[in-house]
Amino acid sequence: MTEISGAIGTRWEAARRLGGYGAAASLSLYLAVKVVWIAAAALGRVPANFGGADWIVLNAVTVGMSATGIALGLVLARGTRWRIPGAPLVFFTWVASGFLIPLMPYTLLSALLGAGEEDTGGDAAPSWEMALIGIGFTGMALGLAVALPIYMRQRWPTAFLGRVCDRGRTAVRRARTAAVCAAVPTTFWALWSAGAEVGLDPAHRDLVDLNARLLLGDSALWALLGVGSILAVSSARPNMPVWLPTALGFTASGSLFAWGGWRAAVALLRPGGYASAEHPSAAVALNGLAAAGGLLMLSVLLTSLRTPEAPASSAHAGKG
Repeated sequence: MTEISGAIGTRWEAARRLGGYGAAASLSLYLAVKVVWIAAAALGRVPANFGGADWIVLNAVTVGMSATGIALGLVLARGTRWRIPGAPLVFFTWVASGFLIPLMPYTLLSALLGAGEEDTGGDAAPSWEMALIGIGFTGMALGLAVALPIYMRQRWPTAFLGRVCDRGRTAVRRARTAAVCAAVPTTFWALWSAGAEVGLDPAHRDLVDLNARLLLGDSALWALLGVGSILAVSSARPNMPVWLPTALGFTASGSLFAWGGWRAAVALLRPGGYASAEHPSAAVALNGLAAAGGLLMLSVLLTSLRTPEAPASSAHAGKG
């Protein structure tokens, strides 16, 4: 098989550098706020509903995550000049893009509808701190959305060149299993987003306000995009460019895994007396299924990229 070149034009190089450095700079603002919060909590200079050992630990985890995100932005900006091992790079970009990029539609719609403007009382964080956090998240998401696909197109060109219908069927059963895992939480997210209350905890169903419904709807949308992308890649049926289901599937599966794992852990550990709108057992089960579905989706993508071309008549192409 002829080797495919990963070379790109100078404009794409410039866009990748801008996206990478912009992502790192934006997330630095979020990191700074979190460090200030932890220091203030340690000194006892925070509102009554902030602070405490579990609150500090939770924010320390986000500090580590944001520091990793900043390093990731720098790696993407430098491109293939830094020969980072593929496995950890794929994992961290998968989780980071899954956490942030899917929030972009929600952020836009939330701002248009004013979903985040409810009165939170006197214990809320100062508006300038929340503004820096918002800039940090949004800038990192935009930077990843620009720099990551360009970087991956350079390093793994077979993942983005060609058409889906020219590839062989692969991991079909695994893709269908992933679709089933994702379909269960997606159904509940869509119902709750539409106003249904099935599966919600009567004591906390008031937590599902407009902002929460928008988040649930956004999660359901990206889960559906992930399912469609993975089924397309595994079946090799649609006549579409490979980069489209690859990019969407990568981001959507990362969202299922990252947010599903995070929400399941929070619902299980309940830091700071955290309460979820759904029953605790339902929160753990549904988000656990989402995380499992995301992980299976990634494995389907990786399998398809290891076998980019295969005869359509292969006798065992559908095995997963």
